[in-house]
Amino acid sequence: MGSKLTIGQLAKTAGVNVQTVRYYERRKLLPPTSRMPSGYRLYSEEALRRLRFIRNAQALGFTLREIAELLNLRVGTGARCGEVKKSAQAKLAGVNEKVRDLQALAHALRSLVAICQAGQATDRCPILNAMENGPQRGVQPRRTR
Repeated sequence: MGSKLTIGQLAKTAGVNVQTVRYYERRKLLPPTSRMPSGYRLYSEEALRRLRFIRNAQALGFTLREIAELLNLRVGTGARCGEVKKSAQAKLAGVNEKVRDLQALAHALRSLVAICQAGQATDRCPILNAMENGPQRGVQPRRTR
């Protein structure tokens, strides 16, 4: 692979759409290295590493704002790994909270499914009634934020 990549080559190599690369540019996450006289963007191997970093961080649940902060820590000469660890710990705490919320939601749905008698008329359906009137019989609603 050459030292400079066009936007299409960069996108293909990283497994993303060209529009994704442009979007990251607009968000100031991925600046083009240079431009050809024709105006085509050219990217370095560092841009490819940065793009892969962005995609991998997104896969771990980080938002683009959080990724921008991580990228700043990544290139910051005075930054320490402990700062990155704090970001990862905060993300993990958020994931754990979402897991608890999803477990509570699953419990509520299991309870509703268990008390439903499929043969009765829909006007007496406990699932529909719970959606209209709120939970009953110990079924707890999911927390909202």
